Amino acid sequence: MAAQAFSSLADNALFIAAIALIQELHGPDWLAPMMKWSFALAYVVLAAFVGAIADSYPKGRVMFSTNALKVAGCLLMFSYASIGIAPEYQTYLVCAAYGVVGIGAAAYSPAKYGIVTEMLPPTMLVKGNSWIEGLTVFSIILGTVLGGLLISSSVSTALLSHSFIGSLVHTPAEAAILVIAFVYLLAALCNLMIPRTHVRYPPQQKNPVRLVRTFWGYVCVLWKDKLGQISLAVTTLFWGAGATLQLIVIEWGRSHLGYQLDKASMLMGVAALGTVVGSILAGRIPLRRALAVLPVGAAMGLVVLLMPLVYQPWSVYLLLLLTGGLAGFFVVPMNALLQHRGHVLLSAGHSIAVQNFNEQLNILLMVA
Repeated sequence: MAAQAFSSLADNALFIAAIALIQELHGPDWLAPMMKWSFALAYVVLAAFVGAIADSYPKGRVMFSTNALKVAGCLLMFSYASIGIAPEYQTYLVCAAYGVVGIGAAAYSPAKYGIVTEMLPPTMLVKGNSWIEGLTVFSIILGTVLGGLLISSSVSTALLSHSFIGSLVHTPAEAAILVIAFVYLLAALCNLMIPRTHVRYPPQQKNPVRLVRTFWGYVCVLWKDKLGQISLAVTTLFWGAGATLQLIVIEWGRSHLGYQLDKASMLMGVAALGTVVGSILAGRIPLRRALAVLPVGAAMGLVVLLMPLVYQPWSVYLLLLLTGGLAGFFVVPMNALLQHRGHVLLSAGHSIAVQNFNEQLNILLMVA
């Protein structure tokens, strides 16, 4: 849980720092959603392969290796000005570097969720997922807040005034990226402490063409299963809307409420308390009653429609808290149901890869 929380925290803080870096380099406005798009693209392109990787090696080791790739992407972004690229193309390197982090995240995901099904019996999956999902959503929001804090004038001034950091970096965004690299390293240390579950799967296919063909068969299996079909459709729509809303809330804070980037990004943090409470409350729902939360998802959609109508801080915070609470309560049982059906019909790694493929494909569509 700690490894997942730190890794996801860094992913989302890096997104805000990268937006700030693009602004410092006077890059085009469309590069921010393009970064999100390149991150999601890695999940879609690698979906057929990452499940086999997750089921071929101990999942703690897979998580460590993919986290190291995220560190490499972070360092590539950090070195935008020192590898000889012309200034007008440096913003594209920033976008590409975030895509490398996306490759690490795509390979990391089946391992982080698959290990839950190896450690817990089906009766404990909802409770286990309520903690994992609660921490994941919380780290997404907290990471956005951390990114906003790191690029804020007070924190960036303090960082740049430090003799060691000041000798390595010269702008607020660069200082933020350097700090985030250390968060990735902290996640990697947590990965090393994950015990082996000693679960063994049959030898995995290594031929790329057969892997794609087999993976497509897995996609069809999960979509043809009635419970898998409902939970997969719902979570696919949920995460597509969530990724798009992350971009919209930042822009909403800037254009609708008149906030700077650092303060606008922190709006996501207001929903953290509600999300965590909603996730914890959802942990009490038994797996057989997971579909009972579907109306909560519809209610969340209606609450989001109130965003253009609020201006006062108390109403903005109340709206975001309510949205976060409904999101946490809604997605945890749906995710647990999907993982259970996937584990029964396929395997831990492959079922998560199918889930990621569908969710990220919708993110590609909605963010575009």
